[in-house]
Amino acid sequence: MTVKEVAAKYEDYIIQMRHEFHKIPEVSMQEYETSKKIAEELDKMGVEYRRCGAETGWLATIGGKKPGKCVLLRADMDGLSVTEQTGLPYTSEHVGMMHACGHDCHIASLLTTAKILKDMEDELNGTVKLAFQPGEEVAQGAKAMVADGALEGVDACMSMHTWGGVRAGVMAINPGEIMASCGQFKITVTGKGSHGSLPHCGVDAAVVAAAILNNLQTIISRENCATDPGVVTVGRMVAGERWNVLAASAVLEGTTRAFSPEVSKKFGEQIKRIAEMTAEAYRAKAEVEYKNLTTPVVNDPEVTKICRQAAAKIIGEENLVSIGKIMGAEDFCFFMAPESNVPGVQTFIGSGCEFANHHPGFVAEDSTLIDGAAVYAQFAVDFLNQ
Repeated sequence: MTVKEVAAKYEDYIIQMRHEFHKIPEVSMQEYETSKKIAEELDKMGVEYRRCGAETGWLATIGGKKPGKCVLLRADMDGLSVTEQTGLPYTSEHVGMMHACGHDCHIASLLTTAKILKDMEDELNGTVKLAFQPGEEVAQGAKAMVADGALEGVDACMSMHTWGGVRAGVMAINPGEIMASCGQFKITVTGKGSHGSLPHCGVDAAVVAAAILNNLQTIISRENCATDPGVVTVGRMVAGERWNVLAASAVLEGTTRAFSPEVSKKFGEQIKRIAEMTAEAYRAKAEVEYKNLTTPVVNDPEVTKICRQAAAKIIGEENLVSIGKIMGAEDFCFFMAPESNVPGVQTFIGSGCEFANHHPGFVAEDSTLIDGAAVYAQFAVDFLNQ
């Protein structure tokens, strides 16, 4: 039987799994209930696995009966601190948490891939590793799994991401730069409190924070080359304690994104300089914390070619599309980093949802799931047969 024919047997299973995981989104690196459910399913299949990278991470292995190469397939498993607004019958049971990024789909797809490959195990010319990765949203899980030996003996890797705003039934599999780097910053502004009616007696941290927020945008518009895209976003700003009291302190938190390593390297210095000097101009003080979370995701041309050919067998060449570079970030970059010497490909499958990932109304169509699992499996089979 072909991969597509074997996959067809598990369409009900993948939908059931997706619904079950959607109900139990969990905090990054604390996916205990999710991890337990994955282990139970792997046990039922008779698939070998071990803890990897964290208390909740699993690395499963299928094949190895015939000599050959080794390929790793990865699915992330953490939820987001988003209050769900989908109205689904299988809506989140964990208040304030939601699978708003499609990780429920990823887990269900990789478990179904395990079923497909287990059925075809005697035919595999090599070994397949399945990485059920925690902590993608905080960029900790991939690093931890790599450090724990997930890539030992691996010749190539693949990940798939459900993507909002893209119609169901299509996939994007593009070579080269595909996702941006991610940096995180926190700026603490210290001013001087005063009565709200006496601003001249204090230093208004709220005004300073607002000035810093606006000035940070000149990094992109006036310091970076226009042909090297970048993003500086302040996603959270908190100032003051009471409506009629001058704010004595303020905090800004945000993220940076870029494809160019040169642009990424500059962000920390640029944000520190602008924040500190802006604060000084207003008689305040600013302290900056900056850290790089991920590097850009760069798809290997040859591995991408194999993946596109595999996907065409499942969904047809006409359903392979391009969505261009994405400013979103992915810690899958650590599986395919140059120092790992493991080429890889990050792919995207249309959710059929009008909302973008991380939106409280985001939900992928169930119809997309089985194609994703089949493409995972077909890629593994095809790569091992190269």
